[in-house]
Amino acid sequence: MSHGSSPAAWTAVLVSLAGFLVGGIGLIPEPNWVVFTIGCVLAVGALPLGKILSVAGLGASRVKGEH
Repeated sequence: MSHGSSPAAWTAVLVSLAGFLVGGIGLIPEPNWVVFTIGCVLAVGALPLGKILSVAGLGASRVKGEH
C-alpha cells in the first residue's frame, strides 16, 4: 500500500503550502486582497493539479487487488 509518496502528491502538497504562505503574507500588516486571492487560488488549485499529475502517470501505483 502506498501512502501518497509520489511526485504528484508532493507537488500538490508543496503548491498548497505555497498558496497558504502567499495568502498569509497577503494579510500582513494590512490586507492586500490581490495577493491573498492569488494564495487562495494556489491552495485550491493544488487539488486538480495533483489529480492531473496522478493521471499523467506520476501518482503512486496501486498493488494489484487493492481498491
